[in-house]
Amino acid sequence: MKHQDFTGIVPAQYTGKEIEAETSVELKDADEAKIFYKLVKERLLNVNNWHKVAGIISASFKLLDAVGNEVYRNVQKGDHLKIDIPGPGSSEGDGYDWVSVEALNEVSEGDMQSIGFRVRPGQNPFGTKNETAHFYTDEATSNFIVTREGANISAWIIDCNIKANNQPESLTDKIRDIAVGLGALTMFSKIQWQNLAEGLVKKEDLLEAGM
Repeated sequence: MKHQDFTGIVPAQYTGKEIEAETSVELKDADEAKIFYKLVKERLLNVNNWHKVAGIISASFKLLDAVGNEVYRNVQKGDHLKIDIPGPGSSEGDGYDWVSVEALNEVSEGDMQSIGFRVRPGQNPFGTKNETAHFYTDEATSNFIVTREGANISAWIIDCNIKANNQPESLTDKIRDIAVGLGALTMFSKIQWQNLAEGLVKKEDLLEAGM
């Protein structure tokens, strides 16, 4: 881990693999960066729109509240994310992979602003079994952070402690999770998160921020 975590949401790396994606842009000055940071923050928190932000090679994400209702608002602690990745889905997840939002924090100190949230693989809120409906184990986390330092704005995404989930009862899910999980370790997750990071700080839409 090379990037500084001002939000304090990123856990220690203690097992499995780690995948990082990071990109940044430099604005004209801090005042311009403050305005653009608001747009970048909104992109980060609007999970339902991530597939548009990340581009073609992307999973789609749906935001559900703590009791499983689809919602169209910014992400909050306690929410679920329903993820539709290319390829076969988890049978326990009803064809999807599921994570829960377990932390969200925003800080502002001096000429620095940062916000981020952490998700962890979890159960399908509509499932009948007590098992993780995701191709990673529940030791893994994905952490999404955007930061402004002066005129610089960065997006940083890091998966920590990632291991393929080979625990589901279903044989087809076991085969799928090992195959998809291991492939994702080296290819899909890195591409997905790098595309998302670059989309979060894309300067094409500066006019949306009133600039």
